[in-house]
Amino acid sequence: MHPMLTIAVKAARRAGSIINRASQNLERLTVTRKAHSDFVSEVDGAAEEAIIKTLLDAYPDHSILAEESGNSGDASKSEYQWIIDPLDGTTNFLHGFPKYGVSIALLHRGVLSQAVVYDPVKDELFTASRGGGAFLNDHRIRVSKRTQLGESLIGTGFPFRDFTHMEAYLAMFKDVIPRTAGIRRPGSAALDLAYVAAGRYDGFWEMGLAPWDMAAGCLLILEAGGMVSDLEGNEHFLKSGQVVAGNPKIFVQLLQIIAPHLTEQLIAENRPPARHAK
Repeated sequence: MHPMLTIAVKAARRAGSIINRASQNLERLTVTRKAHSDFVSEVDGAAEEAIIKTLLDAYPDHSILAEESGNSGDASKSEYQWIIDPLDGTTNFLHGFPKYGVSIALLHRGVLSQAVVYDPVKDELFTASRGGGAFLNDHRIRVSKRTQLGESLIGTGFPFRDFTHMEAYLAMFKDVIPRTAGIRRPGSAALDLAYVAAGRYDGFWEMGLAPWDMAAGCLLILEAGGMVSDLEGNEHFLKSGQVVAGNPKIFVQLLQIIAPHLTEQLIAENRPPARHAK
């Protein structure tokens, strides 16, 4: 295991211990609302603090992008940036619904290089290093081999913070449902993407995500032989917050179903800002 991945695993397990202890006393937690249907608890903060301390103790010069505390360190001066979601699926956690996880990814010069998604409930550890494959608890994982969408189980995520693209999403949803074997929405994008990597889902799509929701999961899929893109099939998913993923065959079919429902605004969000000549 790559030394930086080893540290990330250590950080994820420490956060998982904090989360598991807190899950025994949910009624005692202090919870605040960040936005509509977007909650944060003291557990999110404690887990994130433990992750950041573990990472920076080992790599003090690295920069951080974390869900709760934002940016720390100087990303312009460091080749490395950790992207952290200490508790992806907070709403599930607060309701005792056992689908939530820890997500940690590392960018090296802007390229995803290490990934950890940890499910503390099931003690499932998904890991990947660029060029080194993807693993679940030390066993190699691959995306599924299904080729027909009608036989496939697809994951998704409903809009819950920003409803700007609700109509476009519902049109996609309506078009995907009758063409698949089923659709699931557990409520943790990090775990959903890890499930694509492990072949539990054949494909996945969502919009309105943050980098920490999907960075680790996307590298897992790529290293498991799958494909990841934005809604147009391009590479800007971390910036746009819009993602389509799956095994190669199902990925293409999902893109084809989604394409007719792309609005001008969605397309504009998919594309990076134009660079002006100096």
